[in-house]
Amino acid sequence: MPAIVGVAQVISLGSSSVFHIGDVYKIMPFSSAKTFSGAGSFNTGESLVVHNNNLSNTNTNDSDGIDQGIVLNA
Repeated sequence: MPAIVGVAQVISLGSSSVFHIGDVYKIMPFSSAKTFSGAGSFNTGESLVVHNNNLSNTNTNDSDGIDQGIVLNA
């Protein structure tokens, strides 16, 4: 079913962003990244309350060595 979209204003997009309005057949990334962070690192808000975050360990061991590729995304 076709989508009817009104006005959309985009100020800026990052290099790995996806901007999607309406119907789409396929969305594929052109870049990838792996991020390691501790507990609560990406929490946002005005009055944030975090409980039971006394011992935070981030496991950065990647035993497989190769992640899913994006070679055929074009």
